[in-house]
Amino acid sequence: MRKILSAIIALLIFQQAVAQQDSDPVLLTVAGEKITRSEFMRVYNKNNTKEDKYNQEAIREYLELYINYKLKVKEAEETRLDTIASFATELAGYRKQLAQPYLTDKEVTEQLIREAYERMKQDVHASHILVKVAPDALPSDTIEAWERISLVRQYVTGKGISASQLAAYERKLNSAIKDPESRAGRLASVKALMNKPKSSGNRFAEAARAVSEDPSVKDNGGDLGYFTSLMMVYPFETAAYSTKPGEVSMPVRTKYGYHLVRVNDVRQAVGEIHAAHIMIKCGPEASDSVERAARKRIDEIYAKVKAGENFEELAIQHSDDKGSAKSGGVLPWFGTGRMVPAFEKAAFALGKDNDLSKPVRTSYGWHIIKRLERRGIASFEEKKTDLKNRIARDSRSETSKTSMIARIKKESHFKEYLDSKESLIAALDTNLANGQWKASAVENMKKQLFRLGDKTYTQTDFAGYMESRQSRRSGTSPQAIGYQMYENYVNETCLAYEESLLDEKYPEFKSLMQEYRDGILLFDLTDKKVWSKAVKDTAGLEAYYEKNKEKYKWDKRLDAVIYTCADEKVASRVRKLLKKGKPLADIREEVNKSSQLNLTVREDLFLEGDHEVVDSIAWEKGLGPDISHNGQIVFVKVREVLPPTVKKLDEARGLVTADYQNQLEKEWIGQLRNKYTVKVDEQVLGTIGKDK
Repeated sequence: MRKILSAIIALLIFQQAVAQQDSDPVLLTVAGEKITRSEFMRVYNKNNTKEDKYNQEAIREYLELYINYKLKVKEAEETRLDTIASFATELAGYRKQLAQPYLTDKEVTEQLIREAYERMKQDVHASHILVKVAPDALPSDTIEAWERISLVRQYVTGKGISASQLAAYERKLNSAIKDPESRAGRLASVKALMNKPKSSGNRFAEAARAVSEDPSVKDNGGDLGYFTSLMMVYPFETAAYSTKPGEVSMPVRTKYGYHLVRVNDVRQAVGEIHAAHIMIKCGPEASDSVERAARKRIDEIYAKVKAGENFEELAIQHSDDKGSAKSGGVLPWFGTGRMVPAFEKAAFALGKDNDLSKPVRTSYGWHIIKRLERRGIASFEEKKTDLKNRIARDSRSETSKTSMIARIKKESHFKEYLDSKESLIAALDTNLANGQWKASAVENMKKQLFRLGDKTYTQTDFAGYMESRQSRRSGTSPQAIGYQMYENYVNETCLAYEESLLDEKYPEFKSLMQEYRDGILLFDLTDKKVWSKAVKDTAGLEAYYEKNKEKYKWDKRLDAVIYTCADEKVASRVRKLLKKGKPLADIREEVNKSSQLNLTVREDLFLEGDHEVVDSIAWEKGLGPDISHNGQIVFVKVREVLPPTVKKLDEARGLVTADYQNQLEKEWIGQLRNKYTVKVDEQVLGTIGKDK
């Protein structure tokens, strides 16, 4: 009976295997590796989005590329590139990046995205006062900072500071701060507030200048201007959006310390603006003469714009912002807090499309701003991807990570042995604060700290972690450091444990990791065999060039000088100076004495299509006629007409190198096809696309 049962089971297993083979047959075998139809189709569909992608010609063309890819990976494995340390390090780095979306709580992330979007509908104008305290400060330092910011809040809210409150603060200050000079400075700043009359003007700005440890306070009195979501650290942003206009928040803790946030105004979001500008560069430290020259130049340009000359052409000709000048001064869309305040204020003050600002001074120089369009906040769906990416880089992402860690602990039946933790932390000494602690100091402590799934982590494991991660943190107790490092250790261990299960839990992650692995191998080997070889093999490159140099030719070119003049009068003057044989530098200096906009000159070798004016003239030696172009007078001096010639190797090196690389790769692929066996099941290949 048992033999019959065994035979039946074996038959069922065989039938199941046959059924699986029939449903997903082997399409391709490369050097012994079997690739199924579904595996090939997954890669094919991922990399092909054309509507007619299932025609046999397209499939066969891609199959050849896929075979080449697999051959290169096989060769990389044969040469053991996958065993070197740099490969393992690079792949581990990519794994960390790819794993991040799987190591956050998606529901919490979705809530954060929605919250950020809702907050973006309003701009908040706020001021703040900062009392610095480090994230890992001793409890006594934290209490002192809290007491100080609380007394400041009493002052700014009009309640005043009593003598008894000041005395109580002084006692805590003396206990927490050992440095006499530091104690005196902090106490003096609080006393200064006591002595101010209650009817004082802007109490918040006065307190900010007296107490705040934000370096910018001397310039702005704590005023941060308008901002919106994702522009401030998360706790600060939450305080700002939770406080009513005219009110002061309770002290809020961030990584910088304690803040008081005063909300000055809340407005509907101004949205975004699309603008163009013309900029004349002039930094804040510019000399008086440079400042005067810049102002004169921007005023001249402004006069031309007001007189009706084309803004875009003037930007192309004169703007010192070369990035935007080539597109007529056009800038990317921007919203609140994205530009320096003076620029932003002037741009949003423009009432309608095509309005122009008067010259505006910023820390970069002088600007004339033209409003092109203005729009409100985009829809949630339009903003969602951008918000998701920004939140991933923002401190609020820790909220999602914390939720994820809690879930990991629950799913993996996390169990903690508190006595082991407490005994180890109690044994830490001041060497940990000095960054010189050794795990050997607690080498006899080997008890379990916690369990995670089927893994146990011990005091020894944590001691090694502390030794490897310690840094100098003078003034912080070793126990405070120990508790913080223990929390970090548990969190990192939980995330590492979850990451180790990703291949098993998520097939798409496993496939993506395989693609990255193969891609790194492919890049490294191709670089060695083709890309770097073509660059380093100078003899081979020169030989290839000599054999194929007729492919690399200059078309007919013009050696010419283009003179762009403000008007006909300037053009006539320039021509006279040229006939006198004046050097170009002297002509420029003389003609531009009254205005820097009178004359610009460009010397170059021009191909057909390089410049409109050059294309419009007869390609003959000598001075060409005056041509009206973009509101100016332009003429060209042709120095020489160069016939089509073969490019020198240095002139065509980029193209020659690319072509040489293509030849090297073709030769290499031929070698690989001879080295390894490739088999394609034509019958299976013929079925692809038939069911579409």
